[in-house]
Amino acid sequence: MSTSEHFQRTPEQLALAAERKREKAIKKANAANATARVVDDGPLILPRTWLNLRDLSAERPTIGQSVRVMTWNLLAQCLIRREMFPASDCLKANQREKMTISEMMWYNAEICCMQEVDRLDKLLPVLEKAGYGWVYASGPRKKHGCLIAYAKGLYEPVRERVIRYDEQDVREEGPEKARRGSSFWTKNIASLVALRRLGSDNEGLIVATTHLFWHPSQTAILFREAIKFRDESASSSNWPCIIAGDFNYQPDDPAYSLLVGDPLLLAQEARLVASRVVHNSIDPDILVSSAKASADEEDGGQTEENDSDKVITNARAATPEDGLLTTVELVKLFWRDPLPVSVYDLGQRCVPEDATANLTFGSRIPILALRHGAFEPIWTSYTHFWKSVLDYIFVVDPPGRRVSVNELARPHRTEDLGVGLPMKHICGSDHISLGAQLHWPR
Repeated sequence: MSTSEHFQRTPEQLALAAERKREKAIKKANAANATARVVDDGPLILPRTWLNLRDLSAERPTIGQSVRVMTWNLLAQCLIRREMFPASDCLKANQREKMTISEMMWYNAEICCMQEVDRLDKLLPVLEKAGYGWVYASGPRKKHGCLIAYAKGLYEPVRERVIRYDEQDVREEGPEKARRGSSFWTKNIASLVALRRLGSDNEGLIVATTHLFWHPSQTAILFREAIKFRDESASSSNWPCIIAGDFNYQPDDPAYSLLVGDPLLLAQEARLVASRVVHNSIDPDILVSSAKASADEEDGGQTEENDSDKVITNARAATPEDGLLTTVELVKLFWRDPLPVSVYDLGQRCVPEDATANLTFGSRIPILALRHGAFEPIWTSYTHFWKSVLDYIFVVDPPGRRVSVNELARPHRTEDLGVGLPMKHICGSDHISLGAQLHWPR
């Protein structure tokens, strides 16, 4: 009998070999990109570096579960309108494609959360070649959607779910109108997947990605359903949850404060009151002021979605009969233990001030010291017309295991972003990608 017949690789060895194959494919793709990286006498994209937080931690390294994750709103080609990006010089699909792939592959992430994904015929072969599997979902009649990519050599999907926010109850009792408490028919969704680590029966991740319409109840529904999804199976009830995407609100927004457990400020409570409106998509008796706005909303166009400070048009003030949640009800819907943790707010908080000077949200918008949000990136969306922080990576820790942030993709400085994204040699999207290396002890 030959030696090869005696030897059989373990699941761990098979997973390691597959991961090495994936890393080799990504390095090959990056090398190919590098040869094409000098375009028009400049780099293809603005280079990124990693903030190393391991050396700043007082905690000793522990054996446990580590993962590198990234999130990015790709800017769907079907949503691009020249009038929205007057300063951009790369709005055509063939101009943006190499830039998008180059940035995505730079992370060498095991988990990729992406929003506004279209042109799947171009993207999926690239992911396949780099060793990724994927789960894709979109809202009804939307031409773009959310995609979770995972390293096939490390993880396998064991369960999937799509959450349609418009169909979710926020109350347990009453007629359907009161149970839903809907303000706007958004067609937005969240995509959830349970990923089991290959070679292990009890190690894995719950991953969720989404593109929200600004309204606090959607965030509360997202986290409620993610935890419910995790706890439905005994095998996944002790897995960390990673929830990342475009949340469409800033760190000083009431929805952010509700999510991380900060008490609402008076100004935030006033904003919640002003947000209690009912849109024509819920009440068709409301007169539509603009046919173009109505058409944009129907095809998923970027109208109110992208500007959380913009007053919703084609709407009326809500009445008690509409069933929108009160502030007290919202606080109750958000509350959970443990509270979600923002990876950037946690990680950059540990970095010396000189290393993150002008890189944090708090460097331009003051936030009280005891509140969360000041250490989010300075920008995650940067265009000619709007500049904001809308994208996040949140985690919900399993019982008895607290996340450590070992690395963060360093935020870009304002002076490096030009007159507005997308822009050649900087970024192929109007959003800036985020990435982190995370660790949970066993």
